[in-house]
Order: sequence, then structure tokens, then C-alpha cells
Amino acid sequence: MYGSLPLAEILPEVKKGGATAIELWPKKHGTQREELDAIGHDQFAAMLKEHSIGFGGTTRYDLGPFKLADEIALVKKLGGNFIVTGGAGDWKGLTPDQLKANVKDFAERMKPHAEIAAKNGVTIGIENHINNLIDTPDSLRWLADFTRDTPGIGIALAPYHLPQDTALLSDLILHIDRKMTLFYAWEHGKGCMKPMPKEDELQQMPGRGPLDWKPLLQALKAIQFTGPTEIFMHPTPRGIPIMPTAAESTAEILRAKNHLDAIVATL
Repeated sequence: MYGSLPLAEILPEVKKGGATAIELWPKKHGTQREELDAIGHDQFAAMLKEHSIGFGGTTRYDLGPFKLADEIALVKKLGGNFIVTGGAGDWKGLTPDQLKANVKDFAERMKPHAEIAAKNGVTIGIENHINNLIDTPDSLRWLADFTRDTPGIGIALAPYHLPQDTALLSDLILHIDRKMTLFYAWEHGKGCMKPMPKEDELQQMPGRGPLDWKPLLQALKAIQFTGPTEIFMHPTPRGIPIMPTAAESTAEILRAKNHLDAIVATL
């Protein structure tokens, strides 16, 4: 959300935006994960303490789901509890039965990695993402079903990447249930894959785009979801803040939070 701004500039903004913890991404979306290694883990922990901010976890698409052992140790050390990454396996041109079999195979292959995560108090959240085994509504349902009894793995649900159908999205939330690791408050709006006027790009944010968030929030309440929720969008190009300055980015995050809070107050 803050692009490649330095942690020293971002951390004072976190609580202003209503957040309790920070998640770090590596390039190309940000540089804070690399900065963490550069400044040292102890220095980063001290900075978090200075600003009274918790550590949520990291997103590591670059590592993939099978090479997270070192990242799990780092996240545990810093007090975090999740890592977001993508699914792995063939998905193009498959029949529904073949896709379901591949999702089941992926769930099996993830068991030893999920076991390591669970032993360290970390959950690997598989995000539904384009060009990814876990992309369609059915693949999400299957992954939830095949991992019900596997601690340490869950789903990071991104409504942006799904049909903007509130009934479908709400049903998915109810189906995923306890396997929800992280929820992105992120709608499709006008997309994020090409340059466009900022007011169009911002339609990914709750309260800016056309998505009715009330049914989704009702579903989250119904499953008693208490995990992390991220107000989220992608700017174009990647690696820049969502607004021209850190302060303006924070204000936009807070606006979206207030929009969601107002809906929650009616539930």
C-alpha cells in the first residue's frame, strides 16, 4: 500500500490508518521485506516496539508454497502468524474432475510444509490469484475441504480475483469458514492491470467501487472470523504508494476502514 517507501516513513502511519500490525512484501510490489534483511531483524523488532505495532507476516509469491521453511522461522521470530503465497500445479485446460484431483494433490503435497508452519504458530495462506491452481470458486471450495484437518494451511481470500457476485462471494466465505487465514477487503472495480486515472484505480477500495460489502461482512460475522483483514489494492505501476504521499495513502486506507466499520455497525 505504501509502495517502496522506507519502513521509517511507513511505520508511523500504520496506527493512523487503524491497523494493528504490518505485513511485508518483497519487490516488485514493495521493498520492505528486503529492507528487513538489510537493517536486521532485531532493529526491525525495535522499530515495531517503538511504534506499538504488531507484526502480521509476509507475502512470498517469489518463494512459492514449498520453500517457506526459513520464512516461517523469521515470521515466528518476529511474532507474526501468517505467510501468503500461491498454489502450485497444473490448472490450464483441465476438466473439473482433473482440476479437483490436482487441488487434492496440492493439499497432500503441502502437508509437511503446513506441519512445519503449525509447529511454529504460523499459517500458510494460499491466495486465489490469476494464473494459479487456486483461482476459481470451485478450487477454493476444494482446497478448503481437502485441508479441513490440516493445521498450518488455509486460504487468503481475495474477492478482487473472483466474480463480483455478492451471493457467490458470501457463499465462499461461509464454505471456507475456519480455513480463512486472511481476508482482503479488495474489490475489482476497474482493475489494476493498466494505467488509468487515479479515481478509477481507487475503485478497488471499499466504498469507492460498486461492490456491496454488507453481505460479505455478514458472512464473515457468521463464521466468527477474527483473523487479519487487509484493506488492499494494487497501484500501477507496482512499487509506488497507492496515493502520492504516505499521509494521503493512510487517509485513503482510513476512509475505506470507516466505510467498512459503518457497515459492521449495522449488522
